[in-house]
Amino acid sequence: MEQALQQVVNGISLGSIYALIALGYTMVYGIIKLINFAHGDIYMLGAYIGYGLTTHLGFSLAPALVVAMITCSALGMTVERIAYKPLRDSSRITLLITAIGVSLFLEYTTMYFMGPDIRSFPKLLVDRVFYVGNLRFTIQQIFLIGIAILLMILLQYIVHRTRVGKAMRAVSIDRDAAQLMGISVNRTISYTFAIGSALAGAGGVLVGIYYNSIEPLMGIMPGLKAFVAAVFGGIGIIPGAMVGGVSIGVIETFVSGYGGSMFRDAVVFAILIIILIIKPSGLLGKSSGEKV
Repeated sequence: MEQALQQVVNGISLGSIYALIALGYTMVYGIIKLINFAHGDIYMLGAYIGYGLTTHLGFSLAPALVVAMITCSALGMTVERIAYKPLRDSSRITLLITAIGVSLFLEYTTMYFMGPDIRSFPKLLVDRVFYVGNLRFTIQQIFLIGIAILLMILLQYIVHRTRVGKAMRAVSIDRDAAQLMGISVNRTISYTFAIGSALAGAGGVLVGIYYNSIEPLMGIMPGLKAFVAAVFGGIGIIPGAMVGGVSIGVIETFVSGYGGSMFRDAVVFAILIIILIIKPSGLLGKSSGEKV
């Protein structure tokens, strides 16, 4: 039982990162029905920005985290404006192919400038361990989970209590009606990309702290798993992304902890297949009929 509880703690730590990335997926999909496969690479760039700020400019953790979020937010808006906005009325397959192209561009541009080698993220937190009974919590886990929860609460506040959030919800329900009510759809979509990218950038810095290593292709697998998490919880639903991210993290940790580390990725994608077969709308999603 103690080992199982420890795996839950480790899984929540990992799942918090997936949840931060999945929130960006689900927000963008909820607004413009786009699966932004470049989102995992924004997370990767957040890790490199945090690395550069702390290693070369001497930033401490909190300022590096804030600057990485702001920079990734601006980058997300730029990607949307250049790559996605001109194709907004195109077919979904066109947008999907464009997202894959943006993903590859970001990965290999980073590799060109930063090199393909794995870099060691600086230790920004002291190595301390806390015990609750026999459960072991590292300071990195506590910080990661705490920041993730804080950002998720902030996101919920933005979505439900601010004018930007109300505009986002209106556009997600009916874009044309929202525009007729005076809401700037283009600005709202840009804000959505900005907020989602900021969360991904935070996830990149946090994973650098947690694993102490970064590399240009680090966003591929976490990005795909975050997509699975978004589908698992109900893509387009913000609480679903949180639940899905933590659930996938816990499941993956249990598989690794009980001798199946080579199959953990396979299990995650098997879950995606099962969810799509049994409940395509996800755990918190609702099936809706299509009017003809």
